Amino acid sequence: MNRYEPNFATAREARLRYGDGDYQVVEPGDYVRCAVTGVPIPLTGLKYWSVALQEAYASPAAAAERVRQRQGLQPGNADVRRL
Repeated sequence: MNRYEPNFATAREARLRYGDGDYQVVEPGDYVRCAVTGVPIPLTGLKYWSVALQEAYASPAAAAERVRQRQGLQPGNADVRRL
């Protein structure tokens, strides 16, 4: 770990309200958790979320996995045209 990586052991989890292209901080903190993987996401690195589900995702792959889950598809078997 270097000095630029957050120390999640002492950090607080934030609560956010996700909007189109931005988010509002409901409860201040340093990170949110990915809804699919559970990994902490520093607020400075948060790029992917669902407005409809009010969830954050650690990566595009995690967001795509949530879409697959909601469509009832098996992991990795999604028809890209349906996404």
